[in-house]
Amino acid sequence: MRAQREVLDSWAASLLDAFTTGHRVLIAGNGGSAAEAQHLSAELVGRFAHERCAFPAIALTTDTSTLTAVSNDYGFDHVFARQVEAFGSPGDVLVLLSTSGRSVNLLRAAETARRLGVRTWALTGPAPNPLAELSDEALCIDAAAPHVQETHLMAVHILCRAFDLRLADRTERNAQIIAARSNEWDRARTPMAGAARPPMPAATAQAARATGTARFAGSGAVAR
Repeated sequence: MRAQREVLDSWAASLLDAFTTGHRVLIAGNGGSAAEAQHLSAELVGRFAHERCAFPAIALTTDTSTLTAVSNDYGFDHVFARQVEAFGSPGDVLVLLSTSGRSVNLLRAAETARRLGVRTWALTGPAPNPLAELSDEALCIDAAAPHVQETHLMAVHILCRAFDLRLADRTERNAQIIAARSNEWDRARTPMAGAARPPMPAATAQAARATGTARFAGSGAVAR
């Protein structure tokens, strides 16, 4: 699974970049893969192993009113594509899970994502398959469907673990940058009593936002 781990580590880095630049992740699948989509969303909105801030992940499998309305009005093939059209923006990420890689509603979602500039990652069964070919990147598991789903569960946990490690590393590095620049900022302040506090340098404020935790009074930068 070493090659798959490298893919998942790359995805974790891309997810962190997407989240820290104001983007979100959308996730979908059918049946057991729908449960896995909700599992991944829960790990990102909630937490995986350690306390951290929440990140915007939406499972497209949970809103029964939307699912039934779109299925009734447009057909089940469009149940995810319609939601990608509603929620997706350029720079967002769409994660699609499928043991076969042939579910039509996921193929339509991938097509819509491509049209909107949303990156698509697929977790599928054996390659080649249409979903992997439509996606920007794919992790394909050469196994029977039950074992594909088991491996997808492992992949979700590996992805979340890699994401948390990258977040912690970036937070630590940004904290060091902020501390150094804040010291420079303090030394540069006008020493006169009653003088107005100068604004925080833009680079320092940007680093603060990227930590996901820091708050600076008077800087106007509240990190998310």
